[in-house]
Amino acid sequence: MERTNPCTACGACCANFRVSFYWAEAPERGLPEALYAPLNATMAHMIGTNCRHPRCAALSGEIGRETRCAVYDARPSPCRSVEPGDDKCLQARVAYGLAEL
Repeated sequence: MERTNPCTACGACCANFRVSFYWAEAPERGLPEALYAPLNATMAHMIGTNCRHPRCAALSGEIGRETRCAVYDARPSPCRSVEPGDDKCLQARVAYGLAEL
C-alpha cells in the first residue's frame, strides 16, 4: 500500500511563515533566482513569504486541497526542516482551519 505525502494535500506551511535562509544556500541547491530575494547582507527569503499574509511563490494549488512545490528538490533548509505533524506544521494547519495530522 503506497502512502501519500500529506503535504500534497495541505501546503499550509508554505503560506504561513517567512522562509529565510543563508543566501549562499540558494545557488548551492539550484534555487531559481526569480524565487528568492535578499533580506539583508547574509540572508535571503523566498519570494512571497516576507509579507503580512505570506504565500511562497513556488507553491501552486489550493491550501488544504491539493498543492505542489515547484522547487521541491531545490527548496531551502527551512522548508526541509518542517515535517508532517511537527509543531510548525500544526501551527500552520491551525491557521488554515485544517485538522491535525
